[in-house]
Amino acid sequence: MQAIRLSPLLVGVLLSTTLTGCARRPPRPAPAEPSAIPVSKPITRQITDYVDFTGRTEAVQSVDIRPRTTGYLVKMPFTEGSDVKAGDLLFEIDPRPYQAQLDQAQGQVNLYQAQLKLARTTYARDRAINRITPNAVSDQQLDQDVAALDEADARVKAYEKNMEVYRLNHEFTRVVSPIAGMVSRYYLTLGNLVNQDQTLLTTIVSLDPMYAYFDLDEPTMLRIRRAINEGRLKSRASGIRLPLYMGLQGEPGYPHEGEIDFVNNQLNPTTGSILVRGVFANPKPQTGVRLLSPGMFVRIRLPIGQPHPAVLVIDRAISSDQGIKYVYVIDEKNIAQYRKVTTGSLQDDGLRVITSGLTADEWVVVGGLQQVQPKTAVKPEPTAMPSLDSAESAETPPSAIEEPTPSEKAKPAPKEEAKPAPKEETREPAKSGAQAGRP
Repeated sequence: MQAIRLSPLLVGVLLSTTLTGCARRPPRPAPAEPSAIPVSKPITRQITDYVDFTGRTEAVQSVDIRPRTTGYLVKMPFTEGSDVKAGDLLFEIDPRPYQAQLDQAQGQVNLYQAQLKLARTTYARDRAINRITPNAVSDQQLDQDVAALDEADARVKAYEKNMEVYRLNHEFTRVVSPIAGMVSRYYLTLGNLVNQDQTLLTTIVSLDPMYAYFDLDEPTMLRIRRAINEGRLKSRASGIRLPLYMGLQGEPGYPHEGEIDFVNNQLNPTTGSILVRGVFANPKPQTGVRLLSPGMFVRIRLPIGQPHPAVLVIDRAISSDQGIKYVYVIDEKNIAQYRKVTTGSLQDDGLRVITSGLTADEWVVVGGLQQVQPKTAVKPEPTAMPSLDSAESAETPPSAIEEPTPSEKAKPAPKEEAKPAPKEETREPAKSGAQAGRP
């Protein structure tokens, strides 16, 4: 086996290449730039605690229209689905049989009134004869005259009451609206036979005001009662108006204001809740229609307690981990810190009440939460606390302008200057070294 002999020139080239490769090191990567994260200071303002529920509207007055006499329908002068007033004619039943009965009863009353008149005349004449000629008319005859007079008077009164029954039956052939409200459709058409107190003709519901029923859960009920006992709330028994707010489907917030009208006397053991009723005005615009109708799904907001100052942040800044609510706050070194908080009610402008765990002077991460980890450096960008209210969102808190930001407090000056340090300066010596080793 022959040994391979390398020329001195080839050995020098290989050795120079090897030394050059060992001397060339890869450049160190530049340190990662911290992510720019929007931060805001919480808003402090007066708020009122509340609890939200779902409910249904119901008419204050609702009437099933049924006939009070039996007969055939001859008139239906109302328009289906229209507004009616109390006393408006809705249906008319054939009145002729009842008119005949009334006329017959009137004739009987006239007959017995004539007999009563005769009995009075006979009794008066016999008494006059006895005054002129004593004992001309016997006492027995006078007694009979008195009895005939009383009998005729009783018959007149009895038939007058009988005539009143027929008069009412005749009056009941006109079915009128007992309340003001909106009438439903025709349940029967003309010519149909209706039975007294049985046949349903139509329905009427009142529209102004309108009830709203909702179920109040037991914990909230106890919370309210404890607040009343401690003097922080007033009860209905003291004559104080308890406000209630309502929102309809598609409406932002709770624009309709009413008051609590009724609280039931016992809880439902199946649901653990108690029935509460509110009453709301439902006026009709001059050129429109009423907004509320019975049976509508509504959102109910029940204020609890008196107004008090609270700390609020945008709801999206609050995260949850297995039921624990937390936010990220930025300290003076621009480090994100995990902060456990206790949350309260959500306001109409999208801000959530923070009851504990956060102060108004801290900077809270309000965006880019997916880029934030605990104990990591960030580049905070102060901004006004965002909200759903455009006017409030456009208003920049003075603290974000006047006070120095966390990045201004602890921003290392050479950071930006140190960025070009790992430029290709380390490569140039390596290139020159390699070129110097080449033949």
